[in-house]
Amino acid sequence: MGTTQLDTVPEPKYWHLKTVLAEALDSEFAVGEILPNERDLAARFGVARATLRQALEQLELEGRLQRRRGVGTTVAPPRVGVDVSASPYDWPGVAADSWQPTECTRAVPPAAVARHLESEPAEETHVVRRVRMGHGQSVAAELLYVPAASVPDLSGIDAPSGPALARSVLRELARLELEGQDRAVELGSAGAVDAKELDRLPGAPVLVVTTRYFSGGRTAAVSVATYRADTCRLTFGAHGDLEISHDDDRRRAS
Repeated sequence: MGTTQLDTVPEPKYWHLKTVLAEALDSEFAVGEILPNERDLAARFGVARATLRQALEQLELEGRLQRRRGVGTTVAPPRVGVDVSASPYDWPGVAADSWQPTECTRAVPPAAVARHLESEPAEETHVVRRVRMGHGQSVAAELLYVPAASVPDLSGIDAPSGPALARSVLRELARLELEGQDRAVELGSAGAVDAKELDRLPGAPVLVVTTRYFSGGRTAAVSVATYRADTCRLTFGAHGDLEISHDDDRRRAS
């Protein structure tokens, strides 16, 4: 194969510095530790501050660093594992579920979700909003679309609104026999609502995980979960945990 023009382009200086900094993070710093200021770091590695900023921005983009207002740049915690295997699961809201319900409304689902649910045009569903926390911050936001036909015994009198209604919808949904589910993952960008929930700027890269739950020979519910791409990683199967060693310290990556 002939040499392309790109083969002759040297590695950018900031990219090499990013690699050096990543090794330093693994060997010298603990999760949550605040990095020295830019001036000191630039002097230590013998680079211009502009080069250092590019390297730090890349590490932040990759989820290795976090910039916290009023604190500074800190070492990010391990990424949260998002299991995308085909193993059987339970309904949303079971005891081991790490999601927290925050709201429940009724609304017409997006066209793609309506197709999955085979619902009529303009037909409203229950929409449960949930968040998933990791290391003290929101790492994912979910919209769970549940048709009224899936929760026919739901009583609006018992739980009129908010998280209480969301829990009631989840409880009624769990009464159905779960026959299976499928899951799809794609790269997306955060919309305004999700960006605010996840403390990201609109347009920030996210992982969008769409899950269909089947019961009674039909799609009983559809989940659209938006994960921060800088704090999450895909795992496959029940043993997707990855143990990372930092000298004598060990931490779980999910």
